[in-house]
Amino acid sequence: MTKLTDYTSFADAQVHANSTALWELFDGDREELNIAHECITRYADGSGKTAVRIAHAKGEDEILSFDEIAQRSAQFAHWLLEKGIKPGDRIAFMLEPSLAFYTTLFGAILSGAISVPLFTLFGLDGLRLRVDDCKPSLLVTNEEKREIAHQVDGLNVVVANDDLLSEISKYPTTFGTKTRANDLAVFQYTSGTTRELPAAVKHTHKALVTLMFAALYGTGIRPGDEYFCPSSPAWGHGLWHGTLAPLALGVTTGTFAGKFDAVRLMKALQDYKISNMSAAATHYRMMKNSEAANQFDFYLKKLSFTGEPCDPATLEFIDSTFKVPACSMYGTTEIGVVLVNFPGAEDYQVKPGSLGKPIPGLKLEVHRADGSQTAANEVGELMLWKRDHWESTKDLAKVDDEGYLYHCGRADDVIISAGWTMSAVEMEATMLKHDDIQEVAVIGVPDDTRGQVAKAYVVSDRAASEEFITELQTFTRQRLAQHEFPRVVEFVEELPKTPAGKVHRKVLRDREAAKANA
Repeated sequence: MTKLTDYTSFADAQVHANSTALWELFDGDREELNIAHECITRYADGSGKTAVRIAHAKGEDEILSFDEIAQRSAQFAHWLLEKGIKPGDRIAFMLEPSLAFYTTLFGAILSGAISVPLFTLFGLDGLRLRVDDCKPSLLVTNEEKREIAHQVDGLNVVVANDDLLSEISKYPTTFGTKTRANDLAVFQYTSGTTRELPAAVKHTHKALVTLMFAALYGTGIRPGDEYFCPSSPAWGHGLWHGTLAPLALGVTTGTFAGKFDAVRLMKALQDYKISNMSAAATHYRMMKNSEAANQFDFYLKKLSFTGEPCDPATLEFIDSTFKVPACSMYGTTEIGVVLVNFPGAEDYQVKPGSLGKPIPGLKLEVHRADGSQTAANEVGELMLWKRDHWESTKDLAKVDDEGYLYHCGRADDVIISAGWTMSAVEMEATMLKHDDIQEVAVIGVPDDTRGQVAKAYVVSDRAASEEFITELQTFTRQRLAQHEFPRVVEFVEELPKTPAGKVHRKVLRDREAAKANA
């Protein structure tokens, strides 16, 4: 029987892509489904087939098979049950990609618990905010983060070391799943939020089925691909598009562990003979800036990117280096991927700068403030038809005469920097905890490398200095995350305010735009 994975053209996607065809890719059905089984257990056939290749920043490679992850996950699931963990309990983990990471991720899901991946560079405040929100029964982390984790009151901390792996090794290597398709499986935090206290996006097991639209048409994954996604699996792109999607199709995936290095990534692409990569625009930009691409051989046939627009110079680098068009895909953790460029489809033209066209079956429009649909190339708010009503994506966009959509900026105060989505509100709230800050406002400003960076306007009685700037940056990143801090700080006498007394960020953005155009 022909499956969706057998079709590669844009035309076939319009004809054959539907919910029924998606479900045919899985063992489970609309009643019973388990993400861990679909991604790992069903491919653990004793053959030793590689599931994940991990390129560590320091140079070593870690290769994990479906068999090994399945056995360890089952043992961890049994261990959780013995510890009194019940279906629906949250198991948080703050780990780099490793055997311990995948054991925890899939073991918790296998048991019926809910997996909650957390970014390894979170400081105390960033960790506490998310722990307070999801209230996990335990947190699994490494030796490096043990001290920070123990500072969160009431948090049961387990260190993922050889002792833990030895402890769980006494348990059976198989586990019978009993989850329903509508049971919760993953709590996923966005890498930024417009709220001071982030709320998790709650995914059921059947979210994996919906994800396949993005896998097939956003990243172009097909059986036989050698796939790689350098984005951290603590965030949506790295977890869903980089980990769960390829594994659910039995495709070997690759990822990066440790501090990102563009040269190390390119060596992995060469050594693993990667044919399909999905990354953030910044990953491509950093490869370009390294000026080392000519040192490696590449085997890429499909490329995709997400998180932010890709600048023209980087797109030119991709074309000249990889000889493959870079396919943008657009979405959010809340709504999933909705616009794609169909990597690998020979009958689809990729337009540089475009977000692409809607995933088959989805309806998107660009609207004016009054709710009417815009004309071609007129900027408005991008809207998604969902559950019988139009839902805002909080982004501005335009659509051309051929139905391609283009991103025209954010409609809120979220900052996208190097692929990370950061909250201006959260940064401001953290910086205001510093004794020497009276007022602060944070906005995104253009940056050649990262697309945008956070800039903080600070009101303080303390004299401005480079030492003070560094102190504020360290203060913020230690409490939120290593990437979430103002890379630019300007000291001002006062902040512009609205008549209601709120900080007027638009005035600050306009000032920056005027400087750029001067």
